[in-house]
Amino acid sequence: MNRSIELLKQTQGTVFKNKDGVENRLRLLPPIPSAEIEALQQRIPCPLPQEVRELLEFSRGFEGTPFDIRFGGSDGGFGLEEIFPYPVDIAADGCGNFWVVDLLKHSTNWGPIFYACHDAPVIVYQAETLDHFIEEVIKSAKSPWQSEISEVHGDLSYHIWTKNPGVLTYSQCVTSSDASLQAFAGTLDESWEFIDLRRPKLGDGFSWGRYGSRTTNRRFGEERIFAYQKKTLGQKFLNAFRLKP
Repeated sequence: MNRSIELLKQTQGTVFKNKDGVENRLRLLPPIPSAEIEALQQRIPCPLPQEVRELLEFSRGFEGTPFDIRFGGSDGGFGLEEIFPYPVDIAADGCGNFWVVDLLKHSTNWGPIFYACHDAPVIVYQAETLDHFIEEVIKSAKSPWQSEISEVHGDLSYHIWTKNPGVLTYSQCVTSSDASLQAFAGTLDESWEFIDLRRPKLGDGFSWGRYGSRTTNRRFGEERIFAYQKKTLGQKFLNAFRLKP
């Protein structure tokens, strides 16, 4: 049984009422043509999971909730390749923020899913599976309009930006007994801060734009360990000097 398809069949046509009393009906979108499915397969690093192929052959997404859902992503490209080299942006909030599937060579499902926000500029862990993500999107459209989606979209994103939790220093990583943290830090220097999202829970994440719109981000290969560079006055001077011919 394809859980996502069954869930959408059960919910199709449901009328939701938002906080302003406006009614919206959940409407499934047409399937994705086989040529588009094959094009998607060509741009991701792993085999397209069979359950996702079945879902795309059933529907490309749905409307009628606070967020636009497109299971196969959009055509425009997502960006932030230094963080997510093979993202599939499966949902948008209409304000330039997206939920993306972070695919790797060894991925076997449509997950994990992260929220990528530009205001504030943060990345937040949302869900491990597409089924759970769909359930939470539907929940966000029902009174009292509370779900893990709305938590990440609101308070949890704000918490990451204001509190900057879970950050590791260069010295912590370069002396760590964790081989991956140590190896990653060894390629950088003390001007970098690190975040380990290999075993994330809801709401974990980091501020990809912590030091302004030109903050430099790095990822340690296919592992979900990330780093961003602190923009001190000294570092800005060194970077400018290095750019001179």
